[in-house]
Amino acid sequence: MNTFKKEERLCSRKSLDLLFKNGSSFLLYPYRISYLFVSEAQRFPVQVVINVAKKRYKRAVDRNLIKRRIREAYRLQKEQELYTLLPGNNPLLLLSVQFVGKKIYDFSFLEKKLSAAFKRLTADLEVKKPNTGKSDEGN
Repeated sequence: MNTFKKEERLCSRKSLDLLFKNGSSFLLYPYRISYLFVSEAQRFPVQVVINVAKKRYKRAVDRNLIKRRIREAYRLQKEQELYTLLPGNNPLLLLSVQFVGKKIYDFSFLEKKLSAAFKRLTADLEVKKPNTGKSDEGN
């Protein structure tokens, strides 16, 4: 399962808007993690998008280098750090990993911090009841 297929990437504009408008987020330097549960059945339990700000890194080669390192760290850790710790009854988790760091870090640092972010994410998911994307203000 150490692959990163097209179905695991969050590309839908509708899903992205839903994630950033209704999702929860936290900051664990150098990442800002946003997440939201939706009630869509998918083959993979998580769809992820990885962002690096053009405002901070003007050169595309720098942005692409950071995204490649984050994507590889995600690919290697998703099975043991994220999939196994997710609550079992939720069909799809939309996840955004935004890089907010001020410099280009090496792979080992990014991998270690992403692992810590996954642990924090699963702890947050255990604490709060997952949002299914439906409005339930009356509860």
